[in-house]
Amino acid sequence: MELVVLSSELESAFADFYHDFIKHDPENADFYARGTENFADYVRQLQDEEEGINLPDGYVPCSHLWLVENAVILGAIRIRHHIENDFLSLEGGHIGYDVAPSARGRGNGKVMLKLALSKACELGIRKALITADEDNIASRKVIESNGGIFESVVMGKVFPEPIARYWVSCEL
Repeated sequence: MELVVLSSELESAFADFYHDFIKHDPENADFYARGTENFADYVRQLQDEEEGINLPDGYVPCSHLWLVENAVILGAIRIRHHIENDFLSLEGGHIGYDVAPSARGRGNGKVMLKLALSKACELGIRKALITADEDNIASRKVIESNGGIFESVVMGKVFPEPIARYWVSCEL
């Protein structure tokens, strides 16, 4: 199991990942729909985001990594290089992730976040803000199992739901 950058070799695995969301978690599938329209452009867009190129207003540089095992994408994780805007500093945080619906409940989120914290450290992030919907107990356990220290629950402004905020030390 490893974190990798999305590449053309993973196009088929990405399609399977997306269809898993469509079938089992359709409300979160939209985030990945762009990759089904033109995969090469999608990969290029993610690379540009990491480099801070052509970012939409309010976006910050962001590394997109994929948890892969045996050519199967088990999850996706995003590491925002800084959180210097209102949305990220309140509710988005440094790191966001999704575990493929068929890969949930098997510790993949814990492994993915652990691997991503080392990458965050390499990016110069010493303490990462990681958030989860207050009622998403599975995600909160992933954060806590990686040393997350609960700070508070806040009401989101962009997504007006209660959000649990955690701080996690990043180490190499």
